Amino acid sequence: MKLVRKDLEKDNAGQVTLIPEEPEDMWHTYNLLQVGDSLRASTIRKVQTESATGSVGSNRIRTTLTLCVEAIDFDSQACQLRVKGTNIQENEYVKMGAYHTIELEPNRQFTLAKKQWDSVVLERIEQACDPAWSADVAAVVMQEGLAHICLVTPSMTLTRAKVEVNIPRKRKGNCSQHDRALERFYEQVVQAIQRHINFEVVKCVLVASPGFVREQFCDYMFQQAVKSDNKLLLENRSKFLQVHASSGHKYALKEALCDPAVTSRLSDTKAAGEVKALDDFYKMLQHEPDRAFYGLKHVEKANEAMAIDTLLISDELFRHQDVATRARYVKLVDSVRENMGTVRIFSSLHVSGEQLGQLTGVAAILRFPVAELSDQEDESSSEED
Repeated sequence: MKLVRKDLEKDNAGQVTLIPEEPEDMWHTYNLLQVGDSLRASTIRKVQTESATGSVGSNRIRTTLTLCVEAIDFDSQACQLRVKGTNIQENEYVKMGAYHTIELEPNRQFTLAKKQWDSVVLERIEQACDPAWSADVAAVVMQEGLAHICLVTPSMTLTRAKVEVNIPRKRKGNCSQHDRALERFYEQVVQAIQRHINFEVVKCVLVASPGFVREQFCDYMFQQAVKSDNKLLLENRSKFLQVHASSGHKYALKEALCDPAVTSRLSDTKAAGEVKALDDFYKMLQHEPDRAFYGLKHVEKANEAMAIDTLLISDELFRHQDVATRARYVKLVDSVRENMGTVRIFSSLHVSGEQLGQLTGVAAILRFPVAELSDQEDESSSEED
């Protein structure tokens, strides 16, 4: 993301002009936009024209519109963003108050104005404009007959391909059908890797599976690469890292990212940091439940006691339509930081973010136990029963 201009007032009202440069930037833009914001961008509008003879025709005209945002639609697979709203600035082709949908896309400049830019939104702009935050991890999560090829960016886990092949069982004295199907499956996975992974950007490719599937697949892939003199795979052989996962489904990626060999290799990526924080939370919940809380009310109480060491919060919560609710989450983040706590904002498009979402989207690891809070929790749960 490129920051072209930033004009903020003392009360944090104002506007920023940005140019998204990669598909990843569309996800950041989606998180910056809120209903009620003002968005100015170049767009195409179908306009009816009347000639001197009275015949009516329609032309598609490029014009710049300023909309008051009413609805935002994001397609995570195509990384496309559609913003619907009403025109709030004079335009020769579009009446005031008329509806229009702007499609935002990479390399098209836009200006976003807000009545209030909060700390979470400003931090996201900083991160989006930092070139160090780029997609540098790929993963192949597989089991016999099923594989997911994913890109792990700082903000989301993108499934780029899914390979499914029916593998017949081995029969006594006859394994040929099984072996042929397995070879066909491996070949399709290799093709998907070459098609969807950019080795110029990716630092590491995780190959995760149960059992010996990953070893057998990697052996097959590099044997074929030697036979066909596939320089792309051979030159990037050192980037492939084999790790254990319980299945070939996307959710098993979290286990692969937790592997110590992986975390040391990916120590500089945000994704690994999120996974470790969530893992630490679950361990704390198991061994010292008085120091691991989730749910907004409980986490806020822990924050009042200045007990929060690490706050885990999903970016989904900052897209809340209610301004007061959103402000409550922002206030919590700011307060934890003021009290020298660490804040980790999880992406709801990451596997770790999805898991945090199942825990209400907000959780905290505490510096010290907050006993009264645990007692309240027990009382409220017994009342519910």
